[in-house]
Amino acid sequence: MEKTYNPQQIEARYRSSWEEQNLFSSAANSTNKNAYCIMLPPPNVTGSLHMGHAFQHTIMDVLTRYHRAGGEQTLWQPGTDHAGIATQMVVERQLAAQNISRDEIGREKFLEKVWDWKAQSGGTITAQMRRMGASVDWQKERFTMDEGLSAAVRKAFVELHQEGLIYRGKRLVNWDPVLQTAVSDLEVTNTEENGFMFFVKYPFADDDGYMKIATTRPETILADGALAVNPADERYKKMVGKWVKVPLTDRKIPIIADEYVDMEFGTGCVKITPAHDFNDWEVGKRHEMEIINLFTADAKMGKNAPNAYQGLDRFAARKQIIKDLDAQGLLIETKPHKLTPPRGDRSGTILEPYLTDQWFVKVAPLAEPAINAVKNGDIRFVPENWNKTYYNWMENIQDWCISRQIWWGHRIPAWYDENGNIFVAYSLEDAQKQAGAGVVLKQDDDVLDTWFSSALWPFSTLGWPEKTADLARFYPTDVLVTGFDIIFFWVARMIMFGLKFTGEIPFKDIYITGLIRDGQGQKMSKSKGNVLDPIDLIDGISLEDLLIKRTGGMMQPKMADKIKKQTKKEFADGIPAFGTDALRFTFSALASFGRDIRFELKRIEGYRNFCNKLWNASRFVLMNIDGKIDNNAKLSIADEWILARLQKAKSKVEKHLQDYRLDLMSQELYEFVWSDYCGWYLEFSKPLLADKASKAGTQATLVKVLGEMIIMLHPIIPFITEEIFSQCNNILGKKSASLMNEPYPQVEANLATTQSLKQINWLQTFISSIRKIRSDMNIAPNKPLNCFVQNFNKTDEEYLDKNANILSSLAKMQTIEKLGADEQACESVTALVGKMKILIPLAGLIDIEEEIKRLKKEIDKLKKQQTISNAKLSNEKFVNSAPEAIVKAEKQRLTTAENAINDLSKQLKKITKL
Repeated sequence: MEKTYNPQQIEARYRSSWEEQNLFSSAANSTNKNAYCIMLPPPNVTGSLHMGHAFQHTIMDVLTRYHRAGGEQTLWQPGTDHAGIATQMVVERQLAAQNISRDEIGREKFLEKVWDWKAQSGGTITAQMRRMGASVDWQKERFTMDEGLSAAVRKAFVELHQEGLIYRGKRLVNWDPVLQTAVSDLEVTNTEENGFMFFVKYPFADDDGYMKIATTRPETILADGALAVNPADERYKKMVGKWVKVPLTDRKIPIIADEYVDMEFGTGCVKITPAHDFNDWEVGKRHEMEIINLFTADAKMGKNAPNAYQGLDRFAARKQIIKDLDAQGLLIETKPHKLTPPRGDRSGTILEPYLTDQWFVKVAPLAEPAINAVKNGDIRFVPENWNKTYYNWMENIQDWCISRQIWWGHRIPAWYDENGNIFVAYSLEDAQKQAGAGVVLKQDDDVLDTWFSSALWPFSTLGWPEKTADLARFYPTDVLVTGFDIIFFWVARMIMFGLKFTGEIPFKDIYITGLIRDGQGQKMSKSKGNVLDPIDLIDGISLEDLLIKRTGGMMQPKMADKIKKQTKKEFADGIPAFGTDALRFTFSALASFGRDIRFELKRIEGYRNFCNKLWNASRFVLMNIDGKIDNNAKLSIADEWILARLQKAKSKVEKHLQDYRLDLMSQELYEFVWSDYCGWYLEFSKPLLADKASKAGTQATLVKVLGEMIIMLHPIIPFITEEIFSQCNNILGKKSASLMNEPYPQVEANLATTQSLKQINWLQTFISSIRKIRSDMNIAPNKPLNCFVQNFNKTDEEYLDKNANILSSLAKMQTIEKLGADEQACESVTALVGKMKILIPLAGLIDIEEEIKRLKKEIDKLKKQQTISNAKLSNEKFVNSAPEAIVKAEKQRLTTAENAINDLSKQLKKITKL
């Protein structure tokens, strides 16, 4: 083996060989009665791998590799989503750069351009998944617009329409006036912005006086259908039933009573504009109100507006209306006000509630069985607290708008004749049969919401509506791994559609992961300039290239400068190459049940060090095997201990995986490898290998534990473990071509003995005590020591005699002499192992006067730091104004200084007594 582990040299080789050997294929273990299936949430074909993808993909891969090693027939189903609006925007931008619009080239040519783009650039994210070591069955890769999935979409649409569960109607929708399409709630962002509240007079129609109304959108006054008050509001009881004039129009509207009105908001009287507010729409329906749609599709004032405003953009109209209200004495006052306007996440524009003809799914009949599936335990949320979020949405569910006014996507399978009659069918031919020969038909221009095809993903990818072998074998799937942000928009719809079309749940468990944030707990976003690219963490990136990546595009210079400053501070030397395994181990270790997960570079540095330690341990084993392994050789107490500890680790790892606690699984493996195997057992083995009587047993144990250890680690860190397996195959005695073909190690009850624990714990305490004395007294680690023991019992004596060679080797003991209870040792420092005293004479080891000087100097230095930190933290301006991360770091600096002062003071006190 090479002296150091070089992930860049190894990873590319194994990525190729695994696929060439078809090791990810779901055809493996097909004779096993158990099957295991995970559906990859299909990433957008436009996308590239971000930290959230890499995190969730690592979790899915760990689960898949574990079950594959357990002998189950395993399918991790890959694929990508056509991402309707996102993909169309990418191609439209490319055309715009050539001064071409989609309308100029027409629908057919435009779609050809989209398919061309997908063929050239659509494989970015799958290539990046390969970099991460994702062991999906690439031979079964699907795309939501491939022919099979498109057929499934048509089948689902037609069946739901036939049952009356899909209908076409005029409803309010979220409308993007830039993209000119309806968008889902998922595609809406709400962030607080500065705005204004306008207070307007509505004069009574038949009396003097007026009603005072507060609004943030004065342009919609022109479409008001009523004013409303709460029926319990004593201030306005006499006003109900009266009529007021709509400002700037010649219309009159009534004052109505409705419990929707919040008496505490504004004046307690609100304007109701049914065509331009979702809540007002419901009030309007209850009171059979006139519906006036002010805007055109591009958010300009349309024909229903007074002539003076027609053709004006909505915001230009707002300015003019405010001027006109003021001129007519109808504007009472204007106040600054915090707003949260809905913006389209793609276009960034403010969305309009817009009244238009759309296709809808009647969701309530589908929701009830989906709710029951979770309530009766058929589907389990992990963690369980997400049940409440699911129930809350499902029990208040609204009909789902599934049509989008774009060209890229599944075109709605509905055709219209010249009279507007609708024919829903699988094809034009079927529609023609319904309409009759000679009737001219035109297909609906709209496409389906991307989430419609995504809702069919768990079973359409397996061949539905055909009754395929894969569908019978792998459906229902075992677990869905996804984020909490799409429980409503994807998870719930998959459950509804799965139960509707297959009669079965789509998955048994739903593992909801947290959100990966940066080291300061901030959400990663391009606008904040704190995004980390997983591939950069694998390959490394220079500071210069990182700055270009983070500040490229249309960013304002002031913001770019801020991001550059922040990046230079955090990554002064760029990001080093950590390799895939270190990144995967970091993600696995972070996979707790927390909602927010901080990603800090120190963590990945730690797991890179772990990989190096594992590599070095493997080299040590390889270098110390000089012949055939004797698996029947006599074992030492250290051999028995590490084998017992291995069984405990196996048991814990299995439980943590079943509970989806990958963080605890990772911690258990880390501690076993780093501390038990490398930190203790390899050290124990050195004197044991030098002793002919114990050598064979220790060699057998080194090999057995290494062999099982790399199989257990393989789901998390597949590349390095595969390379160790390849390098050590001869001594491991394995015939498999790949570690992936090795069965997962089972707990061996006969080796799970606890008899060795007491003796090893005694040894560890003894050795650790000697090492602490060396550290406290500033004694060189390899300087041989003489020591006395006192107050020992028979067990202590037995352990001292049995382990003299280990103590000599690990604790660097030159002599160990036994003192009687009444005997006095010379000037010594003391430690305890149980009741037994260890006494280390200091004569000739240290210069006490110099050591006292050194300790005092170090304490003075720390006290200066303590004073500086205390001064900062007692300054209210610093605590309240500095970034949270800076304040937290200063508090940690103070704690570290205080702890060090305390420890060094104890050492000073101890050495001063001497």
